[in-house]
Order: sequence, then C-alpha cells, then structure tokens
Amino acid sequence: MSLKEAMEPKNGAARAQRAPAAGPRARMRKALLNTAMTMMAEGRTPSISQLAEEAEVSRATAYRYFPTQSDLIAAVVDESLGPILSWQPSSTDPAERIDELLVYAYPRLEEFEVQLRAAIQISLKQGAEERASKQKNKHPFVRGNRVEFLKRALEPLKDEVGEEAFLKTARALSMIYGTEVFLVLKDIWHLDLEEITDIVRWTADGIIRHARATGKPPAKSSRRRL
Repeated sequence: MSLKEAMEPKNGAARAQRAPAAGPRARMRKALLNTAMTMMAEGRTPSISQLAEEAEVSRATAYRYFPTQSDLIAAVVDESLGPILSWQPSSTDPAERIDELLVYAYPRLEEFEVQLRAAIQISLKQGAEERASKQKNKHPFVRGNRVEFLKRALEPLKDEVGEEAFLKTARALSMIYGTEVFLVLKDIWHLDLEEITDIVRWTADGIIRHARATGKPPAKSSRRRL
C-alpha cells in the first residue's frame, strides 16, 4: 500500500502508543473510533465534525482525539488491520514466512474491506488534490505498513541473495500484498477469498524462487585470521 511509508509516527504500532491505554480517555477514543468504523461500513467517510455529531459529543471533544480526518482514518486502518500490525513470523525460511503473512493477513483485509476501501479513496483524493493545486497537504493520510512487514518476513533471504536482490524481492512482493491487490482480484476477476489467497501465495512463491535462482550472495572475505 505504500505512498510514504507511514503517517507520523512511522507505523501503526507507534501510532497506537499515543492512544490512552485505559480509563475514560481510552473509552471515549474507542467509542469515537467504533462510531467512525460503523459510519464507514455504511459507506460514509466522516469529517471530524460529522463524527462528533454522530457520536453525540462536542466537536472539541472529537478534535481532541482526532485533530484531522487523516488522524481518524489512520486510526480506523490500524483498528481494521488489528493483529496484522503486530504479526511476527514463526519460520526461519523466507518463503514460508511470506506465506504465513499472506495467509494471516488476507482474511482480515476481507473482513474490513469497506473501511479499507474508504481509506484508499481518501488517500487517492488527497493525492489528486495535491497534484492539482501543486501544494502539499499539511495533514496527509499516508498508507503503508507493508514495507516493514515484507522486510521483516524476508530478512533471512538477505544472506542468500545479497542486498540488491533482497530489496528487489521485497518491492516485487509489495505488488501482491495489500488492500489494492485484494480489490483488483475481487472487483476485476471476481474471485473469492480462497481464490485470492491462492493466487497471491502462488505468485509470492514464484518471486522468491526467482530471487534465489538469480540473486548473488554477499561476497565472503578471503582474509585469513592470524
């Protein structure tokens, strides 16, 4: 999904650290977030003022938790992705690790498809407006946790194929992991979740096989220890 790798802070886990862990503030934030997710599931992407009205709180209260719409949408995406944001691989083999990630993530993408579609629309709208006006959005919503996930999953491959092939592989895999890919296969090819997951797993396997066949491992030092 990447556009700039994440909003400030840099990723979903870091953004979550800013949220109150417990108490009245945490409950209010959760209530506002649940309201926003319900609105988006109904096809309504709220401004902060609209969120306040729907949640029956003051605008000042809503803005205290979500200063901009981008902050709200980022929180909705983090809530939607949920456990994916803290995913950790269990295998030491890069192909198996990527397969684990795809199997783990795609059902969640389907479950929160409507909210994630809305997030993509916001990002594309902001991008179009920015290009038309030639001015940068002061509060952009920027998607993307995939770079972190893919590099983490592929880490063992680096020693096998070298840094250049490692990065090329991660970038290639970014084209088969994410909401956009899910929507292409669903909307254009009319595939169900099982078929979508099968396609991305098959493609990922081919990408990693090619990397292993063509990559050059880091050169080992020929110097002898004295």
